[in-house]
Amino acid sequence: MPTQEAGRKFVLRAIQGSVVMLNLLRFRDIADYSESPELMPVEPISGKHAYQLYIEHTLPFLTKSGGEILFMGEGGDFLIGPANERWDAVLLIKQNSVNSFLAFESDMDYMKGIGHRTAALSDSRLLPIIENNKV
Repeated sequence: MPTQEAGRKFVLRAIQGSVVMLNLLRFRDIADYSESPELMPVEPISGKHAYQLYIEHTLPFLTKSGGEILFMGEGGDFLIGPANERWDAVLLIKQNSVNSFLAFESDMDYMKGIGHRTAALSDSRLLPIIENNKV
């Protein structure tokens, strides 16, 4: 979860138009539902499987907010980067605006399934990016 300071900086960037969220994801071998026992499956599942349950829960709320998944792919070790750092999956999510992202993130029905994400991940990064046509 973002810190209050990180959230403040994100809003103060005053991003105009759409924003793409770069997600770097590292899955647990076995999902840890200790923080959301009400979502725990009968049998233990992998972190990757728990994240798929999170995606299935999240897609209707993402779509309703005007968002979409642009890309989801398998990660691995860096070609250029720290040798001891790896990410299992990469996800690019596009939102129409910062406000639509914030509305999506604060939807109480969406929040009911976020425990799948928490159970799935041992680590993650979320980087808001904006298109730059000047490259």
